[in-house]
Amino acid sequence: MSYFLKRTENNLWHGKFSTFPDDIVTHAVSTRQGGVSHAPFDGLNLALHVGDKAENVIANRKKFAQSLGFDIADIVTPNQVHGEKIFRVDELYRGRGSTNYADSIPETDALITDTPELPLMLCFADCVPIFFVDVDNRAIGLAHGGWRGTFKKIAAKTLLKMSDEFGTRPENCLIGIAPSIGACCYEVGGEVVSKCKEIFPANVDELLTERDGKISLDLWRANVVQLLEVGALAENIDVAGECTCCNDGWYFSYRAAHQKNLDRTGRIAAFIALKADV
Repeated sequence: MSYFLKRTENNLWHGKFSTFPDDIVTHAVSTRQGGVSHAPFDGLNLALHVGDKAENVIANRKKFAQSLGFDIADIVTPNQVHGEKIFRVDELYRGRGSTNYADSIPETDALITDTPELPLMLCFADCVPIFFVDVDNRAIGLAHGGWRGTFKKIAAKTLLKMSDEFGTRPENCLIGIAPSIGACCYEVGGEVVSKCKEIFPANVDELLTERDGKISLDLWRANVVQLLEVGALAENIDVAGECTCCNDGWYFSYRAAHQKNLDRTGRIAAFIALKADV
């Protein structure tokens, strides 16, 4: 595991994977620290669709983008719907969704690109952010894996899409599974249990755990399993191992908010951009 938090000069924190080469990509997972939003979105809420004031979200996005050396107008981000659509973006899509949610890439849960200096950003509050870095072909991807997306194998399909579009070899791709809800906190019911048994029949024992009559799902492992199935190597998959629900002082967590009788919360973001080949 190589995930760590690093404090920035403008008083934000970046979650990073040391396995991703700094000369190839700029990347970060945001935390909820350092923004201007008020409860229940306090403080660095980066989502425009959760009921927070748009001016606060835009201010937060500007600060986060600047901390990574970009302008808010550079960001491309989608309207996430817990689906399996993967979209390749290029220079024509720069700025889509950056300040206007209605302008986001529609109904998309993974973005891929080989365009340098074009930052991809997706938002999360317990769902699994999955980063992809193809060093050999200089291409990147970012996927959103809630339980629905995970069961639709969005991670595996993103890797295969990168193979089709960029020639990415699954066995050479570097992958990071960022902070998200862990099996420690992710109790699930009958629909999810049944679907898990249907989609991962050979892995049920490692994905579902029963304790005190309650069943928990390991989304981290479910994403690793599907990536291994399409040729990714275990040594190239880095799992951060940080539960957003356990650590809701650092990360937004829908499950933790619900436990506190809050019906809304903010979103952290996963961000990645390919550096120019100089």
